[in-house]
Amino acid sequence: NGSTEYKAKVLGTDPYMDLAVLEIESDEKFTPVSFGNSDDARIGDWVIAIGNPFGFGGTVTSGIISSRNRDIGLTRYDDFIQTDASINQGNSGGPLFNLDGKVIGINTAIIAPGSSGSIGIGFAIPANPASKVIDQLIKFGETKRGWLGVRIQEVTKEIAEVENLKKPSGALVASVGEKSPADKAGIKAGDIIIEFDGKKIDTMRKLPKVVASTEVGKSV
Repeated sequence: NGSTEYKAKVLGTDPYMDLAVLEIESDEKFTPVSFGNSDDARIGDWVIAIGNPFGFGGTVTSGIISSRNRDIGLTRYDDFIQTDASINQGNSGGPLFNLDGKVIGINTAIIAPGSSGSIGIGFAIPANPASKVIDQLIKFGETKRGWLGVRIQEVTKEIAEVENLKKPSGALVASVGEKSPADKAGIKAGDIIIEFDGKKIDTMRKLPKVVASTEVGKSV
């Protein structure tokens, strides 16, 4: 009926992606919603956001997917779905559904100049990376991410010219952690990483995302 309160215990949290898994302590049978394939979500698709804005209780808003793969500098692994479905304080953690009733995102943030509330620019963590993290939190109580061991900075236009790159892309290695995988592989400060495990690194911020989603212990 929506007004029942339950006790829950925290199974695991991932501060880097702003996700947590809670287990409700109850003998009742619940029917969970299911994740859809967020990679199939296209700009212009209709979406429905459900949440509890400003504590009013269950609220449904609708809109479209405005953009994909948005990086707003919120977390290390930003890769948000942007939507114009009204998302306000209290919507965070709520589902973003496609029209098949599948969850393709977890609502997480809004851009609100001043404190004017929703202006139609909301963000959701896509279901695919979220469910990977959620599965790991359930299994291990923490997230296991690939790690390279480099500090990186942006490849500027000037650096690209000096290094004879056609355009500024990749991640410039500023320093390498001692005995890290990068160190063992012979990566040195000053190197530019332009591809990782067959994936093009077009911007500096793409490298941590690609590395993090790589299996631990995999050779690349």
